[in-house]
Parts: sequence; C-alpha cells; structure tokens
Amino acid sequence: MDFELDKSQKEIQKAAREFARGEFDKDLAQEFDRKHEFPAKIWKKAADLGFIGVHYDEACAGQDLGMLENVLIAEEFCSKDSTIGSALVLAGYGSECILRFGSEALKIKWLTPVAEGKILSAAAFTEPGRGSDITALDTSALRTGEKWVINGTKNFITNGGRAGFYCVLCQTDAGADPSYKGLSMILVEADQEGINATDVGPKMGFHMSATAEINFRDVRVPLSNLIGEEGKGFYQALEFYEESRILTAAQAVGTAQGAFDRALAYVKERQQFGKKIAEFQVTQHKLAEMATKIELARLITYKAAWSFDHGRIDPKLTSMAKMYATRAAVEVADESIQLLGGYGYMTEYEVERFYRDAKITEIYQGTKEVQKNTIAGAILSKRK
Repeated sequence: MDFELDKSQKEIQKAAREFARGEFDKDLAQEFDRKHEFPAKIWKKAADLGFIGVHYDEACAGQDLGMLENVLIAEEFCSKDSTIGSALVLAGYGSECILRFGSEALKIKWLTPVAEGKILSAAAFTEPGRGSDITALDTSALRTGEKWVINGTKNFITNGGRAGFYCVLCQTDAGADPSYKGLSMILVEADQEGINATDVGPKMGFHMSATAEINFRDVRVPLSNLIGEEGKGFYQALEFYEESRILTAAQAVGTAQGAFDRALAYVKERQQFGKKIAEFQVTQHKLAEMATKIELARLITYKAAWSFDHGRIDPKLTSMAKMYATRAAVEVADESIQLLGGYGYMTEYEVERFYRDAKITEIYQGTKEVQKNTIAGAILSKRK
C-alpha cells in the first residue's frame, strides 16, 4: 500500500485543520468542559461545511467519501481540541448501522438530518452488567401486530438523551441457540413514549458528549424500523465496531498529537537551571519517544482505514490500531503533563484535559483487553 495521501485527501486534511483553528477557541472549550455542554454552534458550522457524515451517500447529504477521509478529519479536530473534536466526531455515532445495513428509506430519513447537523445519533448496545459481552441481551423486541414492542435498559450510551434516534440491539428471538443468532437491530426514535434517559453521572473526561442510561418500557416502533435482516444484529454490531474502532484510533492519534504539540511548545520556551528545558537530553529523549509513538499510531490507523476503504475488513488490524493508538494517546498525554510539571496539572495548559479525553478512548468501543483477545485469536487461528 502507498501511504501517501492524494491531493483531495490533503485538501480535506487542510480544510479540517483550518476549520478547527478558526472555531475551536481555547477559553470556550474550557467553559464547555466545565459546564458539560455540547458545542452545538460549532457542530452546526462543521455540518454546514460538510465535515459531518462525509462517508454518507450524496443522496443523504454526505460526500460519498471513505474511512480515511473521516480519519483525517477526526485527527485534525482532536489535535486542535480533544474534547470538541471528540464531540463532533461522535455526532453521528451509530449512524453507520443505518448506512451499511438500513433500507434506502431509513437512510434518507435519518442520515440526512445527521449530516446536516440537525440531530445527533446513538448506538444502544451495552447493557448493565454485561459490558463488552453482546452475545446475549436482556433488552427484548417482540412483534405485536405491525409494531415492535421494546423493553430493556442500555447503559453508557454516547449521545444518550441528546440523540434524535437510537440504533438498539435487541433480542427478537428468545429461543435462538446460540442466543446471539436471535439478536436484531432496530431504529427507535428518541421522542417515542416509554423512553427515559438518565445521565450516568460525573465523568473523568469526555465532558461535552452525553453518556446516559436509556430505559425502554413498552416502546412501540414500526416493523419497518428493523435495520437489515432480523437475526443479524450481532453480526451488524461486530461490523459497526470494526468501523468505529478505526475512528476511535484516529481520535486517539489527534489527541496524542495535540498533547505533544503543547508540550513541545512549552519546553522550547521554559527555562530551568539556566537553559531551555528542550536543551536537556532527557527532554529530547522523551520527545523522541513521544513522536515515534504518535507516528506509529498514525501509520497503523491510516492502514486500517485504507484497508477498510478497499473492502479488506481485518479485525486483527483494526484491533491493533485501536489498541496501539489509544495506549499511545494515554502515554503521550501523561508524558506531556510530566514535561509541564505543575503547570501540566492546571486546566489553563490543556494537557490534563487531553489526558482525561485520551483515557476514554482506551475503554469504549471495546477495552484494550478485548482488542488483545481479537488479535490473539486471529494470530492463533492462522497458525493451526
């Protein structure tokens, strides 16, 4: 594969960088973070310029571009500001379930307003007590006449309470053996009667994006809201994770780069013991290690995106990208705080927020332990 970006991709990268520089104000970001407020005006401007849903079909107000272009935008946004960037990158979270598996009617109706910055979306898979295990679920969807009747609880739902709709993974066949063959994906409008969203409570970071518990009590939706085929929900969720994990890796690369840039600027100016901190060899070695981690994370993330765009969905590569990039982000952000010393612990210098935002990327979309299981499974299966 050729790692050189083409002209169009470089232009998208530049446009995303210039937009972030012009709109992501540091003081405003700190205010949003403190108030746990979603950057609505910036999101709508980003949508107006086509940064939201670039991978959607043109018929759905997208640009019919690929994962690599999406990755470039996510990286630039999160590099400028990890929290605003993540909120914008996840504005359409879960919508890929409709894009990849939904009917044309569902795509037109629901993807278009996401791309236009009119609504947020959400994927509701995780349940209390089950964590990363989606092989069997308590949330059920039963056919009653021309409706699905949904009951259950989903937890740690990104954009929960703010989304216009949820892509809900439900047990539609309680007798299926194994149980995951009885799972289906159903689109549920957020304003339906019987839905209650409750914020999960104070979080370490990721403050501009809502995280909620969603309760469904006799929620009725049309049978036509089934996404794809009945009984295929588990497989659809796995494919969605392959796509979303690449984007998470891109968030992590951008977050790492942003923390590094701030640390680099600081050590080039700060003086200790009569000279700039950057002149000490120990500082130079730290910078070298940080830069190497970022570059390796970027390369494997780009490769995973490029492979996805060429129809080569490789769970091992995707998990490697997600695991390595998110770990690199945590380590680089941590070292950035260390380089700034006491100032690194202060909100004014931003790196502490980049650290807080980096950590969540290592947890959601499958923990690093889950990624290791996927990688090891692929390695061992090939050696048989």
